[in-house]
Amino acid sequence: MILNILWLVLCGFWLAIGYVAAGVLMFILIVTIPFGVACFRLASYVLWPFGRTVVPKPDAGAGSFIGNVLWFVLAGLWMAIAHIVTGLALCITIIGIPLGVADFKLAAVAIAPLGKDIVRTDDPRALAPAL
Repeated sequence: MILNILWLVLCGFWLAIGYVAAGVLMFILIVTIPFGVACFRLASYVLWPFGRTVVPKPDAGAGSFIGNVLWFVLAGLWMAIAHIVTGLALCITIIGIPLGVADFKLAAVAIAPLGKDIVRTDDPRALAPAL
């Protein structure tokens, strides 16, 4: 709980604003609406990430891969850069190191979010080994 509050104050709120802004831009074109939905889902996740995790969807296929390639070009690279910059800033202090490490993990999620679910850490899917 304390990590989530620190996260929210130090970088979560600002990262969520970035995701929401990207989501609104994605909703301008009909074709990119699924990317906008992913942006809003990630915005919710970056507001309160501790206690939740990302797991692969078992039914994700080639469409998710193609979507992730397009996502990377449209928003993923920029959001990953934002996570890396804030992660480095958080790692400057000893207290911020766990938050910075979490930010680096979120950078990987920002690169390819399609084909993944966000679940609570006590969800049985979170305990299954990654394939």
